[in-house]
Amino acid sequence: MERIKIAVDTLGGDYGCEYMMLGISEALKEFDDIDIIVTGKEEDIKKYIKEYGIDESRLTIINATEEITCHDAPVEAIRKKKDSSLVLALNEVKNGNAKACISSGNSGAILAGGQFIVGRAKGVKRTPLAPLLPTLTTPSLLIDCGANVDAKPENLVQFAKMGSLYMENIEGIEKPRVGIINIGAEDEKGNALVKETIPLLRECKDINFIGSVETRDIPNGVADVLVCEAFIGNALLKLYEGVGNMFMSEIKSALMTNLKTKIGAALINKTLKKTLKKYKATDKGGAPLLGLKGLVVKIHGNSKNTEMSSAIAQCRTFIVNDVTGKIVSAFESGE
Repeated sequence: MERIKIAVDTLGGDYGCEYMMLGISEALKEFDDIDIIVTGKEEDIKKYIKEYGIDESRLTIINATEEITCHDAPVEAIRKKKDSSLVLALNEVKNGNAKACISSGNSGAILAGGQFIVGRAKGVKRTPLAPLLPTLTTPSLLIDCGANVDAKPENLVQFAKMGSLYMENIEGIEKPRVGIINIGAEDEKGNALVKETIPLLRECKDINFIGSVETRDIPNGVADVLVCEAFIGNALLKLYEGVGNMFMSEIKSALMTNLKTKIGAALINKTLKKTLKKYKATDKGGAPLLGLKGLVVKIHGNSKNTEMSSAIAQCRTFIVNDVTGKIVSAFESGE
């Protein structure tokens, strides 16, 4: 059985190496066909290998003497900090030693590094970030959520194709419904970008385009793939996260109001946990940067072990189903 190798950048996030290594430990216990290439401070990595009882035979450690921080200019950092944990991890994908790279570091640097080091697939004009959003039904893929603020209509069409391939192969959805985020359901509504993109999406035979989608309908699972440029996508994603956290906080506060509500909370605890788990962002993995020659996944800067282990599981599914290969083949052949 071929081993699945994933490179993990343990620096750059808010919590440093500790939680990244704990997440790696959890993922290695869950999957016996995964090996991890760890980039970061070797001394810290070895400390947590011992603390978490990680099987060293399944790890390759690459010591990094530099770190790209949130204050660094992305492109300059990628070019100058050649021995940073992020650049070292991306190079492992570029050189074929790893099939995927995961990082919680500087978003701009991850995007720049993905394109400059791993490289775009032939025929791909822009590479979008695509996280899954929880809905009342199945998750929806938001594409793009932060990589291309000034996208063109032809870029959004490519995003729609990539998103469809993702949902078919990762979520197992046949003919995923593709919608473009708009301020109304009618084709004549929207800004110039949306109006120019809609007819191109309607003409595209590779996707199941259902038309415009209003943001209020997204939580109901109206579409499987939500297409937009990055300004809209990033604003929507952060609003989604903020409202979700607000409701979680309000529910917990309401259940702890008095003795009666606490008794009620105890009675529904198991069911409530099961329901709320569906909407936890920590269990959804990260946002893959689609359209590259290899897989690069961005997780939140404040990610802990749960986010890391779920991102590793996400990469494994991505690799087993050869989603990168299918996207590369589709665009190289001009489909």
